[in-house]
Amino acid sequence: MIFTETKLKGAFIINLERRGDERGSFARVFCRNEFESHGLNPSVAQANISHSRNRGTLRGIHFQRAPHREAKLVRCTCGSLFDVIIDLRPESPTYTEWVGVELTAENDRMLYVPEGFGHGFQTLVDHTDVTYLVSEFYVPQSEGGVKYDDPAFGIEWPGEVTILSDKDRNWPDFE
Repeated sequence: MIFTETKLKGAFIINLERRGDERGSFARVFCRNEFESHGLNPSVAQANISHSRNRGTLRGIHFQRAPHREAKLVRCTCGSLFDVIIDLRPESPTYTEWVGVELTAENDRMLYVPEGFGHGFQTLVDHTDVTYLVSEFYVPQSEGGVKYDDPAFGIEWPGEVTILSDKDRNWPDFE
């Protein structure tokens, strides 16, 4: 795996290193030792998958509040998406800044989302699957979110948002 830190401290784009032969290829998508050597949380409490039927579907921006803040490792296994993270750590020099990364089933790229970040994505094609390794168990009472189009962040989504849950539409304005 090749780890490249984004402009948001602690958030990494991770590229897989495929090894191939006549059978196909092999790549490691997780290694506790490599994550620890980069200062990343290697804990995995849950593995999740989401499937979005339609292009333009937006999920997020979600986070878990302390004491259940979670780190995520996000990978697109089918289709294509624009993945966005927002630094919501008040003590951080990049507080309220965001990064967007295109993840596809073909580009062998993952995104590591540290604790204290908001996370969401927009699908770029129909039938997109996303897998997440998550460091904490989901606790509904700790769930939070911010609006995907909140002017406090100025996220530049790649296309029209065509499908959005009522919950994601109704998050409060960022304070």
